[in-house]
Amino acid sequence: MNTSVSEALKNGSQQRYTFLLWEQHQQRLPDHVDPQRVRFQKIKTQIHQQLVESIDLSAVSEEDRPWLMAQLRHLAQQAAANPQHELSSQQQEQMVQELMDELFGLGPLEPLMRDPLVSDILVNDPYTVYVEREGQLELTPVVFADEEHLRRLIQRIVARLGRRIDESSPMVDARLPDGSRVNAVLPPLALDGPCLSIRRFGFRPLSIDDLVANGSVPPQVVQFLQAAVQARLSILISGGTGAGKTTLLNALSAFIPEQERIITIEDSAELILRNRHWVRLETRPPNLEGQGEVTQRDLVRNTLRMRPDRIIVGEVRGPEVWDMLQAMNTGHEGSLTTVHANSAPDALVRLEMMIQLAGGTVPVEVIRQYIACGIRLVVHLARLKGGVRRLIQVVEIQSAQKGQYRLVPVFEFHQKGVDAQGRAQGEFWATGQVPQCVHRIEELGLELPADLFAKRRLAT
Repeated sequence: MNTSVSEALKNGSQQRYTFLLWEQHQQRLPDHVDPQRVRFQKIKTQIHQQLVESIDLSAVSEEDRPWLMAQLRHLAQQAAANPQHELSSQQQEQMVQELMDELFGLGPLEPLMRDPLVSDILVNDPYTVYVEREGQLELTPVVFADEEHLRRLIQRIVARLGRRIDESSPMVDARLPDGSRVNAVLPPLALDGPCLSIRRFGFRPLSIDDLVANGSVPPQVVQFLQAAVQARLSILISGGTGAGKTTLLNALSAFIPEQERIITIEDSAELILRNRHWVRLETRPPNLEGQGEVTQRDLVRNTLRMRPDRIIVGEVRGPEVWDMLQAMNTGHEGSLTTVHANSAPDALVRLEMMIQLAGGTVPVEVIRQYIACGIRLVVHLARLKGGVRRLIQVVEIQSAQKGQYRLVPVFEFHQKGVDAQGRAQGEFWATGQVPQCVHRIEELGLELPADLFAKRRLAT
């Protein structure tokens, strides 16, 4: 601690101490940061420590929570009203609310967690917090007191989830109780101090009707995809980060007949299916001794013993893709999964690469034939300029003859430019190609409009 600050503490000058602390941070704060907000957070951390020391939180049961909250509110009001802190009545009320958030929520991030429009919270450092609202990144006024304040919040989040993060294990990927994904990185991997990313999920998962309403998917494509799911055609959803792959996967799962048994496999559980006959499986990382790991490949293999009608893998990213394809080719048709890729053909190349990295010696021609037999449709999504999410292409894999895929685009999105707000604009088109899988759809008694695939611009 700085010598002048120590002397101020010895002299009992709280006001001088606060000013010196503020002055020290002002010298190294980014230009966009309001120093008074940092000062407010500093005072809050002091009061928070007093509250933690005054009540044994570990001895309080869930039934005592209303009583505990009342006691803490009373103590917080007393501490915030201390003249040494020089807080206005409005700041005192704000202090009480933020202290409650610090004790029971995610501290300074809690107001962002309550905002239904926020889809991502990105903490670059204690003084730089971005959010994504409606596809656009925004810098927020939210700040932490210092790096230690942010580190304590990360450790508290991780501890509640039964995980650990420190210098010896400086990365963690976990899931909050509401389903939001949390990723945190500490020094020495994070060079500028602790950083935190939270991928939030809406209070209500978007349905296929919502995707049609916001222009992400045209209703004609929905008709085709609904019939494809009901006809048990296996579908691969591809796209980049934040393109809406999981959202579309969730929405398409609603078309699976209610009587079918669904088993989902994920690294971090994100899917929120509406089907009653649904079993969720999630991977497990190794413990501190490097033991106890359960991978997606382990879960896929075990799933085959659980009598599934449909297997949904949240995202394939490793050797489990081989076991998944074997399942699709041996009686588990109609499965769904997602993959990170820049286009539909790239998605297939990624599958091939993952199979080869698994250590097999299967020739590429055989791998491609296996993929073509197991997966019938590739649905590619993209996040366009201005945060607009669109279905870019629906492609049918018709065959893999002579080691080459025969890919037939059925529906496409053509971007025409951007509007005044910088958001991408474009049109959906039917290519005029009639997919071969229509015969299977018709054999099952499912009807599609006669002109569904006629070459034309689709109304949205």
